[in-house]
Amino acid sequence: MLSGEMYDPLDKTLSTERHLARLRFQRFNQLDENEKEERKKILKELIPNSGKNLWIEPPFYCDYGYNIKLGEKVFFNFNCIILDVMEVKIGSRCMFGPNVQIYTATHPLNHEERNSGREFAKPISIGEDCWIGGGAIICPGVSIGDRTVIGAGSIVTKDIPDDVFAAGNPCRIIRKIDRK
Repeated sequence: MLSGEMYDPLDKTLSTERHLARLRFQRFNQLDENEKEERKKILKELIPNSGKNLWIEPPFYCDYGYNIKLGEKVFFNFNCIILDVMEVKIGSRCMFGPNVQIYTATHPLNHEERNSGREFAKPISIGEDCWIGGGAIICPGVSIGDRTVIGAGSIVTKDIPDDVFAAGNPCRIIRKIDRK
């Protein structure tokens, strides 16, 4: 799975690991607003490769959690989803609007291969100081550069460089962002 090869998502080990992640994020999502320390504890169990000051507004969903690598001061607004079948690397000081979806999992285009039930994944990388607008979808294999802003509702299907504002479906560069 982590090598990008086709794999069986119903594999017993993978199914068990997804189940454990679901139990953790279900607990996280159900905690009272006043239980911030318990939320932090559960997030560290769910996403052990996260930097300091991670803030996620519930509800939040992921496949495994351990394939998510986060820098410091990362913020996810309400209802974000990360399908972390493969590594998802996010730099420090990134912000994600509500309903952002990050997908590493994908399926073969050929119907016979797809009907086998096997799938594969491609890693995603998001640089530092990025802002991903609400409702954006980041597709498998995409890299987004440092300090880039992705407009709300965008569907990112190709790599986006540093220091740009990009938006649309498919997402495309709208303009450069000046660095001061």
